[in-house]
Amino acid sequence: AGERFAVRNSGAMTVVEGCGSNGIEYMTGGVAVILGPVGDNFAAGMTGGMAFVYDPKNELAIRVNPESVVWDRIHSEYWNSLVVTLIEEHVAETGSKHAKRLLDQWELEKSRFWQICPKEMLARLKHPLSDKKAVAIA
Repeated sequence: AGERFAVRNSGAMTVVEGCGSNGIEYMTGGVAVILGPVGDNFAAGMTGGMAFVYDPKNELAIRVNPESVVWDRIHSEYWNSLVVTLIEEHVAETGSKHAKRLLDQWELEKSRFWQICPKEMLARLKHPLSDKKAVAIA
């Protein structure tokens, strides 16, 4: 996809195999799965929704705009299942060999995905970012 992919996305579920600068800028809802590189200023002003980026070269940290989002690997079965389902739909609709390879090697490739979440959504997520239980410290 080109520059400013999914700008102001407010509810669409989408899968692409890479995007240019300013991807998902000002996104307020929906889910974006990017199966390839992203350009600079990724997720700038993102206030809602969720994004996942396949990053085998571990370059997201130099591309993402950290002011409004946090990012980490996928640590929740709910979010993992959603990403797999969306990639499966992408393969069915496009015949993408790249996406099919990711699914065929999911146990390895999952560790190369980042989950990007707006900071302001962290306390309001219906499904938490991690399945691990928080431990109370006395």
